[in-house]
Formats: sequence, C-alpha cells, structure tokens
Amino acid sequence: MAEAISDKQVVAVLRPFVRACGPVLDALRESDPFGLQARARDDLAGVESGLKAKLIHGLTSVKVPGTAAWARMTGYDRSSWWMNRVGRFTALLTAIPGLGGALADRLPVQDALGAASQGLLLCAIAGEYGVTDVGTRVRLIAWALFDREIDADLAAGKHADHDEAAEADEAAKLTEELTASEKKHGKATIKAAAGTLWRLGRALYGITEELEKRPHGNFLHRAVGMLPIVGAAGDYFGERSGLKKVWKRAHVWLTERRT
Repeated sequence: MAEAISDKQVVAVLRPFVRACGPVLDALRESDPFGLQARARDDLAGVESGLKAKLIHGLTSVKVPGTAAWARMTGYDRSSWWMNRVGRFTALLTAIPGLGGALADRLPVQDALGAASQGLLLCAIAGEYGVTDVGTRVRLIAWALFDREIDADLAAGKHADHDEAAEADEAAKLTEELTASEKKHGKATIKAAAGTLWRLGRALYGITEELEKRPHGNFLHRAVGMLPIVGAAGDYFGERSGLKKVWKRAHVWLTERRT
C-alpha cells in the first residue's frame, strides 16, 4: 500500500503552484489587461470630444478586468466571470487528452491538468474576495480540491524545511514561457497560456494520489469520456461541471469557513 501523502507534501507542491498562478492573475485583475482604456484614448485621439467620451464610456462599461464596470461588481459576480470565461478555456484544454478515450483517462494527465485548471480558478476567485497571500490560497485549494484542512502556519511556510529561494525559483520556472511571451509580444499569447497550464499540471504530479479527489463531473460525463474521439466532449462538460463545484466550494470557504 502506498504511503499516504502528508499535509507537508501537499503544501510543498501547492506553494510554488500558487505563486506561479498569483502574479499572472493579479496583473490581469488590477491593470487594464485588455487595453480597453488605453486603446480607446489612442485610437480615438482625433474623434470629436463629446463622441470620444461616449465611446470610451462604452468600452469601459464592458465587464472585464481593468474597467470601471468591473470595479463596481461584487466579489461574487467577478468570480462568476472567471468561472465562465477562464473556465471555458481551461476546461477545453483539460479535455484534450480525452481524445484518446479510456487510455488517456488512465494516465495522470487528465487529473493533473484538471487540478491545475481548478487551482488557477481558485486563485482568481480568492483575489476577488481580497485573499492574496500564498498560505491562505494554499489552504483554500487543499480544502476545495482535496478536502484537507491544512494548518495555517504550515501553509504559510513557517517550518524549518521551508526554502523560500528554492520555492521562488520553482515558481519562476513554471511561468517562464508566459514571461518570454510577454517580453516578445508585449502580452501573453494563447499558446503561452496553454503551455503554462501544462507546466502547472505537471507541477502537481508530486501529489498524484490527491488529484483523484478533486471535484469531477457526473457518471454520464465520465461514461462518455471513456469513448474515443467523442470522449473529449464528455471530458469538457465534466471539467466544466467540476469547475462549478469548485466555485461553489470556494464561496463557502471564503465566506463561512476561513479563519
């Protein structure tokens, strides 16, 4: 029988994972990531002032990160945006191994990518509730995905074996493709974002047994996912269902259980 994975092992894997997720999501959330306001001012420089103001107002009224409309939304509503927009992308990427049907489902790829997608979403949701520290996000992920209650000091890295420098280096390696894309193109490309999610998934291999505990779809999703080719559709909807469960668990933990 395999030795049970300890809380310390879970924390050792999740801390660099969270650090890799955090900067990307925080930058997306607190800046003008889609360039709406900047683009409006640049592209509409020659437009009559009254019309220009109306057009800029229309752009900034779109409910996406970096706009005035986004700032007025509640934490719950912003979390819903992350679920529907980011969730669709990550669920689709996670479902790709499902093209191989049952064979792909026997490998750890599906659960690793699925857990990475769910963890990324949890970090985004945590930020909308004002939770930005790594330790608390680690505890949220451990509870929402693996039903584990992690000690706050352990999650915060307050133990003798914790190596802050090594952790930071590992997190940087997870996002190096994203960083390179931003330097080259001025923004993160879809390819770089997808590659980063794969890296995040591989980073979770150290706790493979735990990944099976994460929220999944229902029996029908799993049954369709066992079939070649069409299995991708079953896996996609299964991952979407799992993400919705994660979102609900996150809301409960952030509003009722966090201490």
